[in-house]
Amino acid sequence: MKKTLNVVLVEPQIPQNTGNIARTCAVTGARLHLVGPMGFEIDDTKLKRAGLDYWHLLDITYYDGLDSFFKENSGSFFYFSTKAQKIYSDVEYPDGSYLVFGKETAGLPEELLFNNPESCVRFPMMDEARSLNLSNSAAIGVYEVLRQWGFPELLCKGELRNFKWSDANNK
Repeated sequence: MKKTLNVVLVEPQIPQNTGNIARTCAVTGARLHLVGPMGFEIDDTKLKRAGLDYWHLLDITYYDGLDSFFKENSGSFFYFSTKAQKIYSDVEYPDGSYLVFGKETAGLPEELLFNNPESCVRFPMMDEARSLNLSNSAAIGVYEVLRQWGFPELLCKGELRNFKWSDANNK
């Protein structure tokens, strides 16, 4: 049975980031949840350009706000924040996990983090740095979960266009 991974963007502000995350979701089979209000229109050209031609591969759901998101979803939520005490790679992510990311300008609401301390995770980084880019953060989180799961249903080997790997291995 296929495992389900969910990526949740709470009030994303930059269309290119959301487009890049949509592309990450499309190529990995992760579901994308967009929680408004967003800082752009969903038909924004920059959003579509960043996602390129992968939109048909997306399983995407839209919500008016966090209340509506939580009313419609249940499972294991992991809140990614620079303020978290736990490292993202020290957590085991079960099937159906929700990776929740806040808006680029402010992150997730502190009350949400405070009320869920065991579910808050962070990326280690230099003290002087404010944060990673949102689309990079989502990609790291998604691939950590998929790594733990053994990359189910993903192609793990590629082929060259003009050469054969077997020929390179026989040199």
